[in-house]
Amino acid sequence: MDFLDTVPLPAALALLALLDGLSVGTLLIPLFFLIAPGRVRAGRILLYLATITGFYLVIGVLFLLGLGSIIELAADALASDAGAWLLLVVGVALFASGLLVWAADARRRRLVAAGRAAPEAGRIVRWRERVLDERANGGAVMGVAIAAGLVEIAGMLPYLLGMTMLAGSPLGAPARVAYLAGYCAVMVLPALVLLAARIVAAPVVAGPLERLAAWFQRTGAENTSWILCIVGFLVVRSAAQRLEIALPIIG
Repeated sequence: MDFLDTVPLPAALALLALLDGLSVGTLLIPLFFLIAPGRVRAGRILLYLATITGFYLVIGVLFLLGLGSIIELAADALASDAGAWLLLVVGVALFASGLLVWAADARRRRLVAAGRAAPEAGRIVRWRERVLDERANGGAVMGVAIAAGLVEIAGMLPYLLGMTMLAGSPLGAPARVAYLAGYCAVMVLPALVLLAARIVAAPVVAGPLERLAAWFQRTGAENTSWILCIVGFLVVRSAAQRLEIALPIIG
């Protein structure tokens, strides 16, 4: 978080967008398209990516319109001691949430390994089946993209942080929207690169793509827990330094 304050806004937004590009909605589901048997469904993938890009663009515009008028008040409030205490509590809550997600996932893994519980099909698998169904039309693909965006929006911390940075920047409204559009485009860039690789060099990349999709599906909860813990740690450290509180390990 402190690092982002030291780099130009475009670079900070690009970094955050690339992190968002590794989420379930922007990468894992497109990967399911890419590893499906038969010819690459490029049109379906592009429709999906265009829909989820448009979704985040609309959400971002609404976010900027709603937040722009109060960003200065929020910044002043967070700059106070009370705001620092609030950030400290939020950081601890994020860190604890990450630990809870990790503990729940570890427990599920132990039960599966012991044969006491079957691996859950889960929401991701249901989305995969829906978008890969030969009978699926464009509306179904767009519906899955919007559903993925709705489910993930609250947990996409890089996106929310990027929108907050944009809202607090001195840029005018047109420039903010342009930056936002660029952010959303970079979000789907990893999936577009994999699509191009799948079309150009299918025999070479098919195996690695299958392993990558399996890894994302297997470690989704673990990745989420790491993100929550890291962001929580950074928030706690920043708030503690402002309050001049020496914490174990953090200092």
